[in-house]
Amino acid sequence: MKLVIVSGLSGSGKTVALHTLEDSGFYCIDNLPLGMLPELIDNMINTTPVPYDLVAIAIDARSGIDNSDRFGEIMQQIGMHQLELKILFLTCDTSRLLKRFSETRRKHPLSRSGLPLADAIQQEKKLLEEIHANADLAIDSSSMNVHELRQMIIDRLTPRSGSEMGILIQSFGFKNGVPADTDFVFDVRCLPNPHWEEGLKPLSGRDLAVIKYLESYADVEEMYASIHQFLTTWIPRFEQENRSYMAISIGCTGGKHRSVYLAERLAKALGQQRTDLSLRHRDLS
Repeated sequence: MKLVIVSGLSGSGKTVALHTLEDSGFYCIDNLPLGMLPELIDNMINTTPVPYDLVAIAIDARSGIDNSDRFGEIMQQIGMHQLELKILFLTCDTSRLLKRFSETRRKHPLSRSGLPLADAIQQEKKLLEEIHANADLAIDSSSMNVHELRQMIIDRLTPRSGSEMGILIQSFGFKNGVPADTDFVFDVRCLPNPHWEEGLKPLSGRDLAVIKYLESYADVEEMYASIHQFLTTWIPRFEQENRSYMAISIGCTGGKHRSVYLAERLAKALGQQRTDLSLRHRDLS
């Protein structure tokens, strides 16, 4: 049996994650009190035949998290069974959460006791910090739309039909933070920056003028060659360990020129030999 524990901040996309898993064949339970989890799993495992191969259970602040200080112990109890356990934690910037609650006019589950919204978000972060610390997969949904989040969940957690490891190559800007959900980060801020060149600032790493500018520098070619060699050497090694997914992030200052150019070029090169590769530009408007 494969079990996915879904948790995270209210407004970060837990409902989207649970619905996505349900659409992918998981039996889903929402808002289960943490203390009831071991008994539920015991009952499932000890039923012959096991009723569900794929199970997803959401645990969040609505349950009170009365046993959050025992989370590690509870996970050890569950881990004694023969099952594949993954913990997914969804997070989001406080400013983005404030905006989402304002736009939807939803109440935060902890604000019903009279707490201001910002204080409720901080209290929820504290309540869930042990679950966050133990997560196998943490996804920051701050810059994602619903479709991007759904695809991320599908890529990372749903069973794969083939044996090839799925790969995500994404560009980002360090000024907006490093992606939480990444396996390798390559910092390319040492390369010449088109941002400071007249006429190139409003363009992106997809535009021909920016491409020509970057390809005129030997350092850019050397950086590309080094990253490409690293990935082509080590991706197969990780694949041999039955890994199902890898996220590779290329970062420059703003996530608009250098990182976009290199992510596009690497995706094109690696995509010639792979079928399960996706490309994302996190900070490119």
